[in-house]
Amino acid sequence: MKKINELIAVDKPREKLENKGASALKDYELMAILMGSGGKNKDVLQLSREIVKNFENDFDTITLDSLLKINGLGKAKASKIISAIELSRRYLIKQNIKITRPQQAYDELRKYHDKRQEYFLSITLDGASHLIKTRVEFIGTLNRTLVHPREIFAHAIADRAASIIVAHNHPSGTLEASKEDLDITKRLKSGAELLGIELKDHIIFSTEGFISLKEQEKL
Repeated sequence: MKKINELIAVDKPREKLENKGASALKDYELMAILMGSGGKNKDVLQLSREIVKNFENDFDTITLDSLLKINGLGKAKASKIISAIELSRRYLIKQNIKITRPQQAYDELRKYHDKRQEYFLSITLDGASHLIKTRVEFIGTLNRTLVHPREIFAHAIADRAASIIVAHNHPSGTLEASKEDLDITKRLKSGAELLGIELKDHIIFSTEGFISLKEQEKL
């Protein structure tokens, strides 16, 4: 069983971390640093790869008991992993952006306000309205064919989102919902209701500001 300081130089995650920074390390290398040493009949990198593979299968349901099913991983190291995960979650929640008002959604979208093409975006949120991810869904003139609920909500489902905000810019600067905008909103709202994911708002924005279809009671 090799400890991390017994690996050949090219395989040493600690030295890679020091020389290139944490972002340069692969997932199993970060895990190897956390582990420090391997388990019975497994060196630290081999064990770390198995742990990370377990994460990939279903990270959200990782427990101490599920980790202990990995051959060679003892309770001390498994407890260290669970503690690191929980600590990370707590700090991520503290630092996460919370979006409860249209102005906050607009602030998140400001970098797109001066685009010369139409950008259709989605903002996925968790049950406490913390931002999960902002995505560009489509670029180009919007129409009913282009903006399909299936594609929009596939990302929301993948994020395990409780709600979603959609938005698009008007390069012309006009802050008024077109018939096409309202039709798209209606289709997305129907899709949201079927999936049990709340469509919280549709923001239309430009360099001049924004409007909220929810506030205008058009959602």
